[in-house]
Amino acid sequence: MSRNKRMRDNDVNPCLEETDASSKCMDDNNYQKDLCSNYFIKYKNCRKFWNAIVVQRRRDGVSPYMPGAEERKSILQTLGYVPY
Repeated sequence: MSRNKRMRDNDVNPCLEETDASSKCMDDNNYQKDLCSNYFIKYKNCRKFWNAIVVQRRRDGVSPYMPGAEERKSILQTLGYVPY
């Protein structure tokens, strides 16, 4: 599977929504980055959050390191909110 197709897979990319939102913002605003900074921050925070989960799971010996889409949903439901 090519990298582009893999990154469009919801099981692989936990921040697919944030990626799409920032791309749409850029398209809608003629690629003026300053108008989309909130989307970029949300994407960056999403990546930080899930990277911390991967690091913790690796330390704990849990495989796969990146939880699948359904497991990510349950993690977020356990928290009660989206932390990014």
